[in-house]
Amino acid sequence: MGFPMKIVELETARSFPFWQRPTTLLFLMAAAMPLAFATWSALLNNFVIERAGFTGVEIGWLHTVREIPGFFAIGVIAIIIFMREQVLGLVSLLMLGAASAVTAWFPTFGGLMMVTLISSIGFHYFETVNQSLQLQWLPKDRAPQILGWIVAIGSGASLLSYGLLVATWDVFNLSYNTVYLISGGACVAIAIYCMIAFPQFEAPEPQLKKMVLRRRYWLYYALQFMSGARRQIFLVFAAFMMVERFGLEVHEVTALFLINFLANMIFAPVMGQVVARFGERNALAFEYVGLIIVFLAYGGIYYFGWGVVLAAALYVLDHLFFALAFAMKTYFQKIADPGDIAPTAAVAFTINHIAAVFLPALLGYLWIVSPGGVFVLAAGMAFVSLALALMIPRNPAPGRETIFTAKFAAAE
Repeated sequence: MGFPMKIVELETARSFPFWQRPTTLLFLMAAAMPLAFATWSALLNNFVIERAGFTGVEIGWLHTVREIPGFFAIGVIAIIIFMREQVLGLVSLLMLGAASAVTAWFPTFGGLMMVTLISSIGFHYFETVNQSLQLQWLPKDRAPQILGWIVAIGSGASLLSYGLLVATWDVFNLSYNTVYLISGGACVAIAIYCMIAFPQFEAPEPQLKKMVLRRRYWLYYALQFMSGARRQIFLVFAAFMMVERFGLEVHEVTALFLINFLANMIFAPVMGQVVARFGERNALAFEYVGLIIVFLAYGGIYYFGWGVVLAAALYVLDHLFFALAFAMKTYFQKIADPGDIAPTAAVAFTINHIAAVFLPALLGYLWIVSPGGVFVLAAGMAFVSLALALMIPRNPAPGRETIFTAKFAAAE
């Protein structure tokens, strides 16, 4: 097996048959990644509690290890000196799928740490390159709408796999090993197909192959940092709460994930239209106000004893609000120099994971003392994100990166 050596200019490729266009490759990769990662996430809490005897402390450490490769995503800059981004993305997708497939073979603390680290390298390097390719390949005027469809396709792929899991887990008495092998193997199969079926696409603007840190991108960096810190609390502890506090079983947790992905599949394209019409500032502000309310309500579940139905509804709302996060991508696309996209994607991914490396482990100890306090802290982080989002100008562009530079530009 080898990679197609043919290199095709992006403008030329847009006239190809649909099955060979750059956007189709983005759609396929969007479908492949969640087949492995989302299934791993859906089964993880039940698997580690039932098979490895995890508490909040161990799950916190597991997610800290999982986030370490994200912190070192800046290494992508060095790799793309020798390997094209498209190739690196597909190789990373292979690594994610293969490692996820064998998760159930390692039901110990040390074994899960090892296989999680390997799959996480694949996930984070894929996500870094994927974000870069999206911003390079998608035209600015259509990026929000297409990104909305990409989110919907990823959710649709997860919906299919989760639906099968809900329908067959009890009926066929499936094992963790079977499900992990099938979902990870499907991810591997799609990655191999993409390697064979698509040529190498060449964007018109060559990418800088060195670290880029620009002062005028500071607001984008700050939004990425807060997004990483806030999102970790949701990813690590929201689903863990559903299992630990309410005793949800695998098929029940998976059904909740199923509802999430169905909602995202339906509403993500609408959200793309919303971002295109109302702008990144308003879309992100709406997201963060919603997250403040959701996180405070999560805290109320512990402080006031609210029930599982409310917790499940909040979990779905949480996912919907997070789906608006692609507005950060289009904000950066509008303010960036075209050659900065690849190195800044790597830098931003590292910034996004600074807090993610230490927060899950530290909050695992807070969880033991005060689970509600973890979600109150998340609400505070969402409030900081809201303040930052309000600094985005209504029409961002180079030289108009924040409301402060926009006013300065207007004064001139």
